[in-house]
Amino acid sequence: MTDSLTPQPNAMELVVFRVGAQEFCIDIMAVREIRGWTAATLLPHAPRYVRGVINLRGPVLPIVDFAIRLGLPSREPTERNVIIVVQAGPRQIGLLVDAVSDILTTRESQLRPTPDVASETAKLFIRGLLAIDGRMLSLISLDHLLPADDREAA
Repeated sequence: MTDSLTPQPNAMELVVFRVGAQEFCIDIMAVREIRGWTAATLLPHAPRYVRGVINLRGPVLPIVDFAIRLGLPSREPTERNVIIVVQAGPRQIGLLVDAVSDILTTRESQLRPTPDVASETAKLFIRGLLAIDGRMLSLISLDHLLPADDREAA
């Protein structure tokens, strides 16, 4: 981890969050806000990983259960869960996660490629891996959070 007050060449600022026992991170520039869990209104025929929608001061925001989207076990959300509102392409999406744990600064050169043993679907979501302070973080690409046909429907 580097000093966040000193500009670093090829620096990346990341928001680290937890889903179950795993840690993930996303570019801080994609994060619009972090808010507590709000019950979502269900949408008929929505994909299983879309928990529903919430009203975000006017705009309707789809809530994606990040655990289900990655094929991990999910639990019913509680007041301890958080929603990370992100800009994914032209739209805003809420990611339901267990907790936000850290904001860190690292260099692009520390990013390792996703191993070849990962499925093609995993490679769509995971831009690379970071080994920092004994932790393995998956850097998430938000581009494919919703498949093209689901982006239209959500």
